[in-house]
Amino acid sequence: MTEQTLFGVYGASGAGRGVLPVARDMLNDQINDAKARLVFIDDRPLATTVNDTPVLTYPQFLDSPETKKSVCIAIADSNVRQTLADRCLQDKLDFFPVKASNVVIMDAVDIGEGAILSPFVTLTSNIKIGQHFQANLYSYVEHDCVIGDFVTFAPGVRCNGNIVIEDHAYLGSGAVIRSGLPGQPLVIGKGAVVGMGAVVTKNIPAGVTVIGCPAKPMTPSREG
Repeated sequence: MTEQTLFGVYGASGAGRGVLPVARDMLNDQINDAKARLVFIDDRPLATTVNDTPVLTYPQFLDSPETKKSVCIAIADSNVRQTLADRCLQDKLDFFPVKASNVVIMDAVDIGEGAILSPFVTLTSNIKIGQHFQANLYSYVEHDCVIGDFVTFAPGVRCNGNIVIEDHAYLGSGAVIRSGLPGQPLVIGKGAVVGMGAVVTKNIPAGVTVIGCPAKPMTPSREG
């Protein structure tokens, strides 16, 4: 009997449903040869199947008979993503990357475990990326960038050269990050949020949300 690996996309909601077809395409040969099985993992499943794919709870995934198990965490919230990654590590599970067939990766690109690279993502040259990075449709990272752990790019993020993005930062759809300089990168701080369509021209402190063009810190509403 052929030994199977059980691959689980953690999250059966919007993010996971966008990732699973890419994972299925990537694993197609193994699935057809009965060397792999692909499922969703969800802590509160609304159905036993989603888009013709079985949905298992996390305990069911652990109890499944396959001796080899590997997980990709398709959750947009980076803090939840880290919590789930820590849980998987405690249970000695492996992480697998998901990379669309048309992703472009050029020279000297170092990517940490568990990355999700959606269709039409481009990573150019001399880039270092941490664990559990998520780059959604049509995003790119240019030369000489350093990206931390659990960073999330929504669709169409344009990250230009000489930029440092610290852990847990979130970049909204269509955000543009101006290039830094060699030895003087533009820095997006830990946990910062860049709003949809924002154009970032200056460093963003940790934990700050910026919006607009040029991007500025969001001020609290005075209504109510």
